[in-house]
Amino acid sequence: MAISTVDLQAAAGAPAPSPKPAKRQKFRFISNGKTMTGLIILGFYVLLAIFGPMLAPYDPDARGSDLIAAPSSAHWFGTTHLGQDIFSQVLAGARGVVYVGLLAGLVATALAVIIGVSSGYLANTGGEALSALSNVFLVIPALPLIIIVASILPSVSNTTIGLVIGLTSWAWGARVLRAQTLSLRGRDYVDAARATGESTWRIIFFELLPNLTAIIASSFVGTVIFAVLSEITLAFIGVSDPTDWNWGTILFWAQSQQALAQGAWWWFVPAGLAIAVLGTALSLLNFGIDEIVNPRLRSSGRIKGKSVRMRIGFTPVLGKDNR
Repeated sequence: MAISTVDLQAAAGAPAPSPKPAKRQKFRFISNGKTMTGLIILGFYVLLAIFGPMLAPYDPDARGSDLIAAPSSAHWFGTTHLGQDIFSQVLAGARGVVYVGLLAGLVATALAVIIGVSSGYLANTGGEALSALSNVFLVIPALPLIIIVASILPSVSNTTIGLVIGLTSWAWGARVLRAQTLSLRGRDYVDAARATGESTWRIIFFELLPNLTAIIASSFVGTVIFAVLSEITLAFIGVSDPTDWNWGTILFWAQSQQALAQGAWWWFVPAGLAIAVLGTALSLLNFGIDEIVNPRLRSSGRIKGKSVRMRIGFTPVLGKDNR
């Protein structure tokens, strides 16, 4: 029977060596399978948005003699009723969708952080006013407001649409951040920073925001998803410029020309798949962030072969993880 060093030390009366403290897992965000998959797909879309128009084999607006032609070696995704190459339109349309999504996400997240964290930490009239402002924007239906604002503007560019979406979709993220800030401002480390004379803005930026990083990232991803769907919806219903190509514009022309009735599935399926895959990538990112924020969703914290103390209701249960 093998005798370990710890048993010999215990028999000799020597104290057993203390266990080493568990190391904090680094790069937990990208080590998550969902998050890594989402980042890879999203990175591909960003590259497609940058280089897509350059890689397009044809001018998206150029007309040809092959009308509503099925996919072939000359036109990988087929052609439209005007002979336009759909593959070129999909490549060129990626830039507008990704640009609007990221721009709206940045604007909405910045406003959510400024208004949400400030209203949660400032226990005065200013904080209540910011909270009331977020409540007002929270009850306003965002998409109809975006349609109205975009309709009355003289020119509707991708930048305009991204700014309008970002300025009207920050309220939900601000409410979540305000709730989290209210729970954090009474913690001991915040009280200690306040007792040492730290300024309000230094406490917000260096004490509160680092603990809200995962929630801010989740809010950004959620806003990007909403902005992408809003941009495609605006193009599909004809609010945005129909000559400015994006995937919603492709679906708009396919619907207006009765592509489904003509059996031209190649006219709308590629753009629909591109939207679905982008939405999947953003959803995977959101799921990965949720697993970081919510400890109950983490599976990496369990220790193989060791006893794990669980709590069911108010009763502690000692179990064993046999993975």
